[in-house]
Amino acid sequence: MNAFLIIFTALIILFTIIPLIRNDYWTFRVFDYPRLQKLTLSVICMILIIFYYDGLVIEYAIILSIISLNIIYLLYHILPFTPLSKKQMLTAKRTDKANTINIVIANVYQENRNARGCLTEIKNADPDIVLLIETDNFWANATLQLKETHPYNRLIPLENTYGMILYSKLELKNTEVKYMVEDDIPSIHTKVILQSGEEIQLYALHPTPPIPNENVQSTERDKELLLTADLCKKSKLPVIVMGDLNDVAWSYTTKLFLKMSGMLDPRIGRGFFNTFHAHYPFMRFPLDHAFASPHFKFVYMKRLNNCGSDHFPINVSLQLNKEAQFKQHVEKPDSDDIAEANEKKQKTT
Repeated sequence: MNAFLIIFTALIILFTIIPLIRNDYWTFRVFDYPRLQKLTLSVICMILIIFYYDGLVIEYAIILSIISLNIIYLLYHILPFTPLSKKQMLTAKRTDKANTINIVIANVYQENRNARGCLTEIKNADPDIVLLIETDNFWANATLQLKETHPYNRLIPLENTYGMILYSKLELKNTEVKYMVEDDIPSIHTKVILQSGEEIQLYALHPTPPIPNENVQSTERDKELLLTADLCKKSKLPVIVMGDLNDVAWSYTTKLFLKMSGMLDPRIGRGFFNTFHAHYPFMRFPLDHAFASPHFKFVYMKRLNNCGSDHFPINVSLQLNKEAQFKQHVEKPDSDDIAEANEKKQKTT
C-alpha cells in the first residue's frame, strides 16, 4: 500500500507540474484542462495517506506535506472560479433591455443530428445572438428556420468540424469571415447594433485544440487568441469574444489573452460553467466562453440542456454600461507577458 501511495502522489504532482512547462506540444498543454479533477484526486490521495500509510514517520510527514502543498496550489488557481472569490465583472443592478445582449453558444458536434433538440433549447432561451459551431451542411439546412426570428446571419457550413453559423435578431454590420491563422478555420468578425442604437464589436472563434490526430501543438490556437486580443485592444467599440476556444478558463494562455486584450471573464467569482464533456461528468471543463470588455456588466450565465453533442450549450446575458469601464479592474500585462504574447503570435508550425 505504501508503494502505491508514493506512486499515486508522484503522478498527481507530475500532472500538476507538467502544465508549468511552457511547451506548445499537446502532451504538456492537455494537463491544463483537468485542474478540478487533479484537486479531487489530490484530496483522495491525502485521505488515503492519512489512514493507510504506515511507513517511517519522516516519510509520512514528507509525502503528506507534498500532497497538501499540491492541494493548496490547486485551490489557489480554482477558487477564483467559485462564489468564494471576488467577481471580476460587476452585476447589473437594473434592467436595461435596450442595452442587453443575450447570447447562446452551442458546439453542436458535427455528427450529431438532434437539430430539433438544439432548436428547442434556443427557443426557450430566446437569445439575441446564436452561435453554432461544428456546423456542416446538415446543420445549415436544419437551422434555416432561425432566419424567421433572427434575420441577420452568416452561415459557413464546413465538413471539417470547424463550420460556424451566426444568427442574430439584432442588426449586424460590416460582417466579415476571417481565416486568421489557418486557411480552413474561420472566425466571424462583426459589429452588432443593440436596440438602443449602440454598436458593439463581436468576435466569434473556434480555434483548433492541441490534441493528437488533429493538431499536436497549441501554436495555432494560442496565436488566434492573441491576434484576437490585439483586435480587442485596438477596438474603439465595446467588445465581446465568444465561442468554443478549446482552452480552459484558468490556463496560462487564457490568462494571457485576458491581459493582452483588456477583457473580463464573467465566470470569475461565479462558477465553472463546465460545457465539455457532456457525457462524462468527472471529465468536464469550461471550454465555451464569452469574454467582454469592461464596458459590460453581468446579467446571467447558465448552462443549457444537452442536445446530443459532447458540449452543453451556454447562455450568457450581458448589459452594456459604458460607465462600468471606470469601475472594473482589468489585469495589465507586464513586460514578460508582452514578450510571451509577441513570441506566440510570430510562431509557425
